[in-house]
Amino acid sequence: MNSFTEEQEALVVKSWDSMKKNAGEWGLKFFLKIFEIAPSAKKMFSFLKDSNVSLEQNAKLKIHAKSVLVMTCEAAVQLRKAGKVVVRDSTLKKLGATHFKYGVIDEHFEVTKYALLETIKEAVPDMWSVDMKNAWAEAYDQLVSAIKTEMK
Repeated sequence: MNSFTEEQEALVVKSWDSMKKNAGEWGLKFFLKIFEIAPSAKKMFSFLKDSNVSLEQNAKLKIHAKSVLVMTCEAAVQLRKAGKVVVRDSTLKKLGATHFKYGVIDEHFEVTKYALLETIKEAVPDMWSVDMKNAWAEAYDQLVSAIKTEMK
């Protein structure tokens, strides 16, 4: 496992601190980016199937998007101190099982990574740098690797 450095941790913490008060708004943007890149991903969410409101207005999507963003970012922030991936309100086993059940594949994780990095870049334009991008990419890769381990 690549080490997640103290410098990377500081960049992740700094950017998340700046974003988290608007986690709902950024979470929704994050998911809208995912669906923009991969429209077929919408099929994976039961609450979008029979919805007659726009994605932006979908209350269940807003709740889900916020919780995914918060969980991802909190896991990134704790990565170095915990020495492993820690997720709240859930277990990695449960996350692995859910992603497996809905047929999530490597490409989906790649799309999500791109959407996450783009969302953070948009949220903290003045802080954004190559180092910050790499820090988030490393944290995300470790989170995905932990989820995939449970998907087998």
